[in-house]
Amino acid sequence: MGGTFDPIHYGHLRLAEEMADALGLERVVFIPAGQPPHRGAPRTAALHRLEMVRRALAGNPRFEADAREVERVAPSYTVDTLTALRAELGAERPLWLLLGADAFLGLTTWHEWRRLFALANLAVAARPGTSLLDADAMPTMLRQEVAQRQHTAGAAGGVRVRQTPPLDISATAIRDTLARRGSPRYLLPDTVLDYIHEHQLYT
Repeated sequence: MGGTFDPIHYGHLRLAEEMADALGLERVVFIPAGQPPHRGAPRTAALHRLEMVRRALAGNPRFEADAREVERVAPSYTVDTLTALRAELGAERPLWLLLGADAFLGLTTWHEWRRLFALANLAVAARPGTSLLDADAMPTMLRQEVAQRQHTAGAAGGVRVRQTPPLDISATAIRDTLARRGSPRYLLPDTVLDYIHEHQLYT
């Protein structure tokens, strides 16, 4: 599961927990982006975001943080990260890329996006009551690519959509709350909030 995690919050954590249960995952690896190529630079330095992720995951043996994109000098392309993970896991072990609906619908703008299907299965979190794969918003190229993959999943190449109740929490709203000196408590783990205050982030 990738993202800027700027900062990580309960929406990220709950989505990962639900997807792990639904897919029977042994572990979920959170990979903070170093230099995300698809959006502006994160507000907070990568090492701070990585440490917030580590603190948020403490106590959940199924979750772990991975620093590879933070340590990478080049932009953080998902295809490169999945290639490295696939090399570590071998060809037969199932690997899942966890995505939100918005990221999934923008997949055709990603670097070498078709290669993602050769490297991993895609698990997409959608809002309850939505039929994501039939949505008019889906680009034609993406619709064609996933049409035959929805009900298959091996080591890679499958697509599954999981309807998950959304938590209406966003990193942007948390940053805005902190900037106006409000309290975002109960939107993110206390360990993360303590770190934010300790380092005076987002103020």
